[in-house]
Amino acid sequence: MEALKWSEPNMTLPYFDTSISAGLPSPALGNEQENIDLSRIFSTDARHTLIVRVKGDGMSEAHIPDGSLAVVDRSARPSTGDIIVGTFNGEFIIKRLVKAGRNWVLHSENPFYKPVVIPEDADFQVWGIVTAVIMDMRK
Repeated sequence: MEALKWSEPNMTLPYFDTSISAGLPSPALGNEQENIDLSRIFSTDARHTLIVRVKGDGMSEAHIPDGSLAVVDRSARPSTGDIIVGTFNGEFIIKRLVKAGRNWVLHSENPFYKPVVIPEDADFQVWGIVTAVIMDMRK
Protein backbone atom coordinates (compact mmCIF):
# COMPACT_ATOMS: atom_id res chain seq x y z
CA MET A 1 0.00 0.00 0.00
CA GLU A 2 1.32 3.43 -0.87
CA ALA A 3 1.82 6.13 1.74
CA LEU A 4 -1.41 7.76 2.83
CA LYS A 5 -2.09 11.24 1.49
CA TRP A 6 -5.15 13.02 2.84
CA SER A 7 -7.35 14.91 0.40
CA GLU A 8 -10.76 16.47 0.80
CA PRO A 9 -13.63 14.21 -0.35
CA ASN A 10 -15.69 16.25 -2.79
CA MET A 11 -16.58 13.99 -5.70
CA THR A 12 -20.16 13.54 -6.77
CA LEU A 13 -21.17 11.30 -9.63
CA PRO A 14 -24.45 10.67 -11.45
CA TYR A 15 -26.52 8.02 -9.66
CA PHE A 16 -29.50 6.21 -11.20
CA ASP A 17 -31.89 5.01 -8.51
CA THR A 18 -32.70 1.67 -10.07
CA SER A 19 -31.38 -1.86 -10.00
CA ILE A 20 -29.63 -3.33 -13.03
CA SER A 21 -30.46 -6.93 -13.91
CA ALA A 22 -27.45 -9.20 -14.16
CA GLY A 23 -29.71 -11.92 -15.59
CA LEU A 24 -32.43 -11.44 -18.18
CA PRO A 25 -32.66 -8.01 -19.86
CA SER A 26 -35.11 -5.48 -18.40
CA PRO A 27 -36.73 -2.41 -19.96
CA ALA A 28 -34.51 0.64 -20.55
CA LEU A 29 -33.69 2.93 -17.67
CA GLY A 30 -35.81 6.00 -17.06
CA ASN A 31 -34.41 9.43 -16.37
CA GLU A 32 -34.29 8.99 -12.58
CA GLN A 33 -30.87 10.56 -12.14
CA GLU A 34 -29.46 12.48 -9.21
CA ASN A 35 -25.99 13.42 -8.12
CA ILE A 36 -24.80 11.42 -5.16
CA ASP A 37 -21.90 11.73 -2.78
CA LEU A 38 -19.92 8.48 -2.66
CA SER A 39 -20.21 8.47 1.13
CA ARG A 40 -23.96 7.84 0.70
CA ILE A 41 -23.29 4.74 -1.40
CA PHE A 42 -20.82 3.35 1.11
CA SER A 43 -22.96 4.32 4.14
CA THR A 44 -20.12 6.09 5.86
CA ASP A 45 -19.41 9.55 7.21
CA ALA A 46 -17.01 11.33 4.83
CA ARG A 47 -15.30 13.00 7.80
CA HIS A 48 -14.16 9.57 9.03
CA THR A 49 -13.53 7.91 5.69
CA LEU A 50 -10.44 7.57 3.59
CA ILE A 51 -9.66 5.69 0.41
CA VAL A 52 -6.35 3.87 -0.06
CA ARG A 53 -4.87 2.10 -3.05
CA VAL A 54 -4.01 -1.55 -2.42
CA LYS A 55 -0.66 -2.85 -3.56
CA GLY A 56 0.02 -6.57 -3.86
CA ASP A 57 -1.97 -9.80 -4.04
CA GLY A 58 -2.23 -10.58 -0.32
CA MET A 59 -5.99 -9.93 -0.19
CA SER A 60 -6.94 -11.32 -3.60
CA GLU A 61 -9.23 -14.06 -2.23
CA ALA A 62 -11.20 -11.41 -0.33
CA HIS A 63 -11.90 -9.76 -3.71
CA ILE A 64 -9.43 -6.96 -3.02
CA PRO A 65 -7.03 -7.18 -5.98
CA ASP A 66 -3.79 -5.31 -6.56
CA GLY A 67 -4.52 -1.74 -7.63
CA SER A 68 -8.03 -1.61 -6.18
CA LEU A 69 -9.21 1.14 -3.85
CA ALA A 70 -10.24 0.25 -0.31
CA VAL A 71 -12.81 2.48 1.41
CA VAL A 72 -11.80 2.69 5.07
CA ASP A 73 -14.06 3.78 7.94
CA ARG A 74 -11.82 5.29 10.63
CA SER A 75 -14.69 5.64 13.15
CA ALA A 76 -15.57 1.93 13.28
CA ARG A 77 -14.14 -0.25 16.03
CA PRO A 78 -12.49 -3.37 14.61
CA SER A 79 -13.60 -6.80 15.71
CA THR A 80 -12.52 -10.30 14.83
CA GLY A 81 -12.99 -11.07 11.16
CA ASP A 82 -12.84 -7.46 9.97
CA ILE A 83 -10.49 -6.46 7.20
CA ILE A 84 -8.42 -3.62 8.59
CA VAL A 85 -5.99 -1.03 7.36
CA GLY A 86 -3.27 -0.08 9.76
CA THR A 87 0.40 -0.09 10.53
CA PHE A 88 2.50 -3.00 11.73
CA ASN A 89 6.13 -2.39 12.67
CA GLY A 90 6.23 0.79 10.60
CA GLU A 91 4.60 -0.59 7.43
CA PHE A 92 1.09 0.02 6.12
CA ILE A 93 -0.97 -3.16 5.94
CA ILE A 94 -4.37 -4.41 4.85
CA LYS A 95 -5.24 -7.75 6.48
CA ARG A 96 -8.05 -9.68 8.11
CA LEU A 97 -7.86 -9.27 11.90
CA VAL A 98 -8.68 -12.44 13.83
CA LYS A 99 -8.75 -13.17 17.57
CA ALA A 100 -7.13 -16.55 18.28
CA GLY A 101 -7.19 -17.36 21.98
CA ARG A 102 -5.35 -14.54 23.73
CA ASN A 103 -3.64 -13.35 20.55
CA TRP A 104 -4.60 -11.17 17.62
CA VAL A 105 -3.55 -12.54 14.23
CA LEU A 106 -3.22 -10.83 10.84
CA HIS A 107 -4.40 -13.02 7.98
CA SER A 108 -3.78 -12.46 4.30
CA GLU A 109 -6.49 -13.69 1.98
CA ASN A 110 -4.04 -15.58 -0.18
CA PRO A 111 -2.83 -19.10 0.66
CA PHE A 112 0.75 -18.21 -0.27
CA TYR A 113 1.05 -15.90 2.77
CA LYS A 114 1.16 -17.19 6.34
CA PRO A 115 -0.80 -15.60 9.21
CA VAL A 116 1.18 -13.31 11.52
CA VAL A 117 0.61 -13.33 15.27
CA ILE A 118 0.84 -9.80 16.63
CA PRO A 119 3.33 -9.80 19.53
CA GLU A 120 2.35 -7.76 22.58
CA ASP A 121 5.33 -5.46 22.09
CA ALA A 122 4.67 -4.90 18.35
CA ASP A 123 4.22 -1.44 16.94
CA PHE A 124 0.66 -2.08 15.71
CA GLN A 125 -2.16 0.38 15.07
CA VAL A 126 -5.52 -0.01 13.35
CA TRP A 127 -6.45 2.96 11.17
CA GLY A 128 -9.91 1.66 10.31
CA ILE A 129 -11.93 -1.13 8.78
CA VAL A 130 -12.49 -1.73 5.09
CA THR A 131 -16.15 -1.19 4.24
CA ALA A 132 -16.01 -1.34 0.43
CA VAL A 133 -13.68 -1.95 -2.48
CA ILE A 134 -13.56 -0.12 -5.80
CA MET A 135 -11.78 -1.83 -8.67
CA ASP A 136 -11.09 -1.10 -12.29
CA MET A 137 -12.71 -3.99 -14.20
CA ARG A 138 -10.67 -3.21 -17.32
CA LYS A 139 -7.45 -4.51 -15.82
